[in-house]
Amino acid sequence: MRFLFYILTVLVLLPAVSYGQSDALAEDYFKRGDYEKALLTYQKLYDNQKGSTKYMFKIVETLQQLERYQEAKEKLNERLARYYSPTYAIEMGYNYQLMDSLDMAKEYYNSAIAYIEEKPNFVYTVARSFEEHALTEQAIQVYQRGMVLQPEKNYNIQLARLYGDQGDIEGMFTNYIDYIESNPSFIHNAKRAFSDFLSEESESNNNQTLRKLVLKKLQASPEVFWYELLSWQYIQERAYSKAFVQEKALFMRFPESLNRLIELATVALDDQEYDISLEVFQYILDNAQDIETQLLAHQYRLDIMVETAKAKDYNSIQKNYLSLLESFGKTETTLALQLSYAKFLAFRLQQTSEASIFLRNTLKLNLAPFQEGSVKMLIADILVTQEKFNEALIYYTQIQNNLKNSTLAQEARFKVAKTSYYKGDFDWAESQLKILKAATSQLIANDALELKLLISDNKYDDTTQTALKHYAKADLLAFQNNNQEAISLLEKILTEHRGESIIDEALYKQAQLFEKEKLYEKAITNYNLILTDYREDILADDAHFRLAEIYNYVLDDDDMAKQHYESIIFEHQDSIYFIEARKKFRILRGDAIN
Repeated sequence: MRFLFYILTVLVLLPAVSYGQSDALAEDYFKRGDYEKALLTYQKLYDNQKGSTKYMFKIVETLQQLERYQEAKEKLNERLARYYSPTYAIEMGYNYQLMDSLDMAKEYYNSAIAYIEEKPNFVYTVARSFEEHALTEQAIQVYQRGMVLQPEKNYNIQLARLYGDQGDIEGMFTNYIDYIESNPSFIHNAKRAFSDFLSEESESNNNQTLRKLVLKKLQASPEVFWYELLSWQYIQERAYSKAFVQEKALFMRFPESLNRLIELATVALDDQEYDISLEVFQYILDNAQDIETQLLAHQYRLDIMVETAKAKDYNSIQKNYLSLLESFGKTETTLALQLSYAKFLAFRLQQTSEASIFLRNTLKLNLAPFQEGSVKMLIADILVTQEKFNEALIYYTQIQNNLKNSTLAQEARFKVAKTSYYKGDFDWAESQLKILKAATSQLIANDALELKLLISDNKYDDTTQTALKHYAKADLLAFQNNNQEAISLLEKILTEHRGESIIDEALYKQAQLFEKEKLYEKAITNYNLILTDYREDILADDAHFRLAEIYNYVLDDDDMAKQHYESIIFEHQDSIYFIEARKKFRILRGDAIN
């Protein structure tokens, strides 16, 4: 009985399997351009499934590929004679269009458009049929009429896409904005769509168009999402002051959260727009009700002050730190502030012993494991600057053991390798770096690979490894913030070790330090030497990018910046800077970024 049931099941399923295989075969023939075989296969499928719309359309499409338009017309007439369908009418119109009978094509298209007047539920079906044949104007007409016939239906998304396909940017923006008005949650998707057509240049046509449309909506109806969208556009244009005006207006209406203002301040900070970032953080301080937000704003403000300060300002900054620590206390809550102050002591005031004592007192607090790990990491970093390498290694190893497999533990392992490198123990450093190549943190993995290549490429140049030891010492001096000494030691390498493989690395490291010291002409000289003498080596794209950035943001020389961005685009397609270089090149050229 069970065997008989199995046989019956197979007999029932066999035709379905056969049809499925034939369908796939026909599709394969069609894709490969073997239209005669595709036509025969589709015809068999159609004969077995009389009335199948799918296979009728596939037969017509295949006949059109074979330029047998008259046969396609007869097939469609045969179907239209039985009953009218707007999709068949559109297909007939398209067939006439392929035959260059444009008047007849228009007649059939118009009949399909007229059909929706009686049956508006067919709007989407008719419009999609037009879209499938790239008949954009007709599809737009149908969607627009559909929204008149059925006001409850919304086709703004479809219209926006079609206008975008046509290159009608204003039409696309308008429909997306209209859709946001009825569905505010769509704003995040709209931003992604808009970002393809905006540039950092506020006066570009696209930027002006979008801003005009949003301002018009805002004046008519001051909804939250219009403020948000306008602020977002100003941020894309790096007009942070204007974004701040919008964000303040939003906060005045909804004072429950300062998160958007915090985000704006940090974006401006990342872009090194320190003045406006300070201004926003001050506004946050003036309006924050909770201690956490106040601490966050205070700390960011101090970080900016430290970043932009000259030595004469350090005394005032230290007083600020001490005043805040007195006001808020040295507790687990103020740990980030305590770490920030310790870094300031060690790396700006060069008071490494005082910083270490301060952090060891911090360790006495009731800290969570990761908090404790962060404190120990900074203590170890300070010990490295004091060249107390063995003691530093103990702390790094404790972090590895206590926070196994965490990003902090991976960072500690990298710093173990870096400390060994500073000591001149290159073999041990290399063995640790090999493990880190598979680190889950991409940043750590990249740093590990970069340091490993530096060591492996240069440790065999001479048996004493003098140049590499000098380079490691210069690296340590830079970490200690002794930039001038580091520059001098790198100069010694460049003078005494000409012809060795480490020269391009020394030129690049020295150029980076010149930039930190704002000695831009000297940095340019070094980068150009790399491009002249080592243009085939791995630092060529780095040199091009740094030169482009200096010319773009420091010297305001657009032509030279474009030249170096362009070199990355055409000569270094595999560079990590490729995407950013292409974007910045197009901005400088005045393109809309699509």
